[in-house]
Amino acid sequence: MAAGESGGQRFPRTRRLTRGTEIRAVMRRGKRGGTSALDVFDSASPFPYCRLGIVVPKHGRGSVARNLLKRRLREIARRDLLPRLEQAELRMDIILRARREAYQADASGLREELLQVLERRWARASSSP
Repeated sequence: MAAGESGGQRFPRTRRLTRGTEIRAVMRRGKRGGTSALDVFDSASPFPYCRLGIVVPKHGRGSVARNLLKRRLREIARRDLLPRLEQAELRMDIILRARREAYQADASGLREELLQVLERRWARASSSP
């Protein structure tokens, strides 16, 4: 693949939750799940597609560490999370908030934890009447 090509796996702006008011609303009205490294909030989306927001508090870390963690979480969302949501035809707004422990976690550990918590959540949602 040539430089600049995404292979159809992008994280488009329409799928991002970036406004503080939107993020706070999802965190307030959404259901909370979590792992040792991440808090996950999800709520029904008012749009016909899923949206995702990533919150990485400083936790005493510098911008380099914070940006690296944000990039890791965005990549997990782009490659794993959003395609699964689209395949399951779920319309959700999801907020990923990093905990202090997320800074020590590697990308594969974050990915596994996130996918496990979301699959448990979706299993409960699909079995509800």
